[in-house]
Amino acid sequence: MIIKTIEEFCIQNNESLNVARVAWVGGRNMRHFQRAFTQLQRLLTHIGVGRVVLDLNALPDVPVYDQLWLSTTFMPALIKLPLRQMVVVLTGQRIYNQHVLEGLLAAVAKTIPFDVQFFANAEAAMAWLTDDSAQLPTLFTEWSSGCGSVCQSPSEVAEPRAGYQRRTPANCQPGS
Repeated sequence: MIIKTIEEFCIQNNESLNVARVAWVGGRNMRHFQRAFTQLQRLLTHIGVGRVVLDLNALPDVPVYDQLWLSTTFMPALIKLPLRQMVVVLTGQRIYNQHVLEGLLAAVAKTIPFDVQFFANAEAAMAWLTDDSAQLPTLFTEWSSGCGSVCQSPSEVAEPRAGYQRRTPANCQPGS
């Protein structure tokens, strides 16, 4: 079943496999980041899912103030979920967000009650989490028709770029 109650996420839930697939579809707009992740945590609590694939490839680089919120508010709520396994999907191009997530996970490592893995591909993550279930082709078809092609990683950060350019002092010019 595809759930589209949170604008920034496309969510697929399969009760029989006890798995949810979640992908960020909010684009570069991080304005509602905290609200979206709070709603996601509440939804996952409500449906009581045990395994989650969280595809964050399309999520822009997480700003520092949102990292602080994740560490002080979201992570304490996340570790209370009835999860057994979580797979975070990030390609090698999303190294900044991978470091952010690894830092957040390291901070709660002693209290996190579920297994966390990193994958580069959501379909491979779903196959691994479901032990290559015979239901996978149906799930992939449902995802394609309900969520379409989730865009891949953005090429820019979410924060505005600095309004200045680096200048080299005259005495540091080559040949001076």
